Amino acid sequence: MMNWDSLFATRMQQMKRSTVREILKLTARPEVISFAGGLPAPELFPIQRIREAADTVLAERGQEALQYSTTEGMPELRALIAKRLSAGKFQISPDNILITSGSQQAVDMIARILLDEGDRVMVENPTYVGMLTSWKPFHLRFSPVPTDDDGMCVDELEALLESGDPHKMMYAIPTFQNPQGTSLTLERREKLADILVRHNLPFVEDDPYGELRYSGEEMPTVLQLEAARRGSTTVDGSVMYCGTFSKILTPGLRIGWVAAALPVIDKLVQVKQATDLHTSTLNQFISYEMARDEDLLRDHVTVLRDVYRQRRDLMLKTMDEHFPSEVKWTRPEGGLFLMVTLPPHLDATDILQRAIKRDVAFVPGEGFYIGDGMGKNTFRLNFSNAREEMIVEGITRLGEVLKAALKAS
Repeated sequence: MMNWDSLFATRMQQMKRSTVREILKLTARPEVISFAGGLPAPELFPIQRIREAADTVLAERGQEALQYSTTEGMPELRALIAKRLSAGKFQISPDNILITSGSQQAVDMIARILLDEGDRVMVENPTYVGMLTSWKPFHLRFSPVPTDDDGMCVDELEALLESGDPHKMMYAIPTFQNPQGTSLTLERREKLADILVRHNLPFVEDDPYGELRYSGEEMPTVLQLEAARRGSTTVDGSVMYCGTFSKILTPGLRIGWVAAALPVIDKLVQVKQATDLHTSTLNQFISYEMARDEDLLRDHVTVLRDVYRQRRDLMLKTMDEHFPSEVKWTRPEGGLFLMVTLPPHLDATDILQRAIKRDVAFVPGEGFYIGDGMGKNTFRLNFSNAREEMIVEGITRLGEVLKAALKAS
């Protein structure tokens, strides 16, 4: 029998199965109320419109849609995304857009073109576990940046950058961050843009949730602010912006993109050619057919915002009513998540085992943190995927679990 374990590349020691994905397996039973996944509401998927779009594409452009395509992506789709990302004097060229198989692929490929083994990278703490899973095989040194209710503590960056240990890149989700749901304030975004320009620091702005705002004021992207700080009106600076249709159309089509300076796009194209040649042609055509109808897309996003706002508000209200006073949590203005912080002596993984016995699930927070032992007393809740009655029942049960754990501790 072949001993495969002795043959795997050393980098595989840094790769683990996704904690979130493994928890989703445990919660596959229909009776489990799961707040674990980062899942959009499936009952809101525009299934009929997707069917119509697919019929139109196959009837009118079937031969193109079923053929191999260019690595950069469908020209019309790139132009549409460039237009949607442009604002005022800030105008993005389609040449600055590369279509990817979800924004996760963009995050993964950026590491491949820019990071060498042992490089030091700054990340907000906690951070997106999908990035950590993708980047850890490069044996990087992560510099964690503390966060609070206003997002990443940008004032901490100068000390890190002037420490004498060069930093190759920085990664963050400034808007409705995963896992916390918090957002970088405008003041901090402007400070961050200034730091990026002064230090010529490459920055990955991951923005999968930006269009899902339910309260508060819209804010410019770091991509826009960094360009303005340089006096530029286009994408030719240090920011690499990753976006996706997964949260506002459907994740099953796997259409994402990265907007970046032309030299970056050129290298990303080379990596993508070696990875999967190009993103699904048919899925690009279907996504374009749907997204080019501006009224339809706007109306659909409005529906998502209304429903998710109600679910967020209901979850927060029920937590206020049923969670013990010793427990704290974030109050996001948008996105899909919020994060709960328990008293330091409680372990969220232990709480999860108790919660699963009550048919409720969440994601323990430790896997999102840089630093041994950090985040053990935190967990992430998703509010977009559960219907209202399930939110009330699940949070009520979870509150009972937390009260019992505190009483026993």
